[in-house]
Amino acid sequence: QVRFVESGGGSVQPGGSLKLSCAVSGITFSTYTMAWYRQAPGKQREFVAFMQSDGKPTDYDDSVKGRFTISRDNAKNVLYLQMDRLKPEDTAVYFCHSLSRASDPWGQGTQVIVSS
Repeated sequence: QVRFVESGGGSVQPGGSLKLSCAVSGITFSTYTMAWYRQAPGKQREFVAFMQSDGKPTDYDDSVKGRFTISRDNAKNVLYLQMDRLKPEDTAVYFCHSLSRASDPWGQGTQVIVSS
């Protein structure tokens, strides 16, 4: 069974940083393009960033370019999202998922709150 377990969220002030992790099991992680998504209160889930199986290329939503960095450790089956210069509009629940396995269940996500 595929599982995505996100962690690392929390409450930070604007301008702060957080690093999210996503532990993946039940698939051959190293062969899949992986992505981060987020869902803000009252809004639909949206794409944040993706990284291909070998680490290249990557892409980001324009709203996070230059501030967020996606990475992965294929030996540990973990996907990361380094978030710097956080803004209040980054407040959301963050999820990871495979781009190509749409039917897999989503994890619980990890809450990020950016507020002064």
